[in-house]
Amino acid sequence: MGEGKVRWERLFADLEARHSAEAALERDVEVADRTRRERAQVGLHARLLANVGGPEISLRVAGAAPGGAVAGVLVDVGPDWLLLAESRRHSLLVPLPAVRGVVGLVGGAQEPTLVARRFTLAAALRGLSRGRVPLEVTAVDGWTVTGTIDAVGADHVDLAEHPLDQPRRSRHVVRAHVLPFAALSCLRHP
Repeated sequence: MGEGKVRWERLFADLEARHSAEAALERDVEVADRTRRERAQVGLHARLLANVGGPEISLRVAGAAPGGAVAGVLVDVGPDWLLLAESRRHSLLVPLPAVRGVVGLVGGAQEPTLVARRFTLAAALRGLSRGRVPLEVTAVDGWTVTGTIDAVGADHVDLAEHPLDQPRRSRHVVRAHVLPFAALSCLRHP
């Protein structure tokens, strides 16, 4: 009778081990599925926000030469733009639709504040216009022009073209450009 009892104990132990293994496998599959679902909800904007002030990143940007890559430290991120410090003296405003890829993001995500969600590309461009900041503007097709933003519309900017080493004065303005936001690749403040 002792031998039969041992068989039953082995059978139950084996069944219990199989059940534990199957439960662990189900739990691992559920965790993996939940992780994938959570990652699917995270946008690029939230990933960029988590990297503000972090290590240098590299962006592939439409129209930016050479090879479309720019690098620097993320200074700020708006709902449809990012500000990259290429060096201590040079910064780059990039509309998010012009970004073609990012290298160097660390993990994590951060939700924007209500104020940050409202500070759009148009608001950032109005700030540059108010400050009369001279810029090098690159379009998504690679065309580049220098000048000062005179006005910002709902979906475009009016840019007075002039050399960067000259102040925005009528005698220095070569021509006036109207540039749709969709055409903007990056705006560099030298």
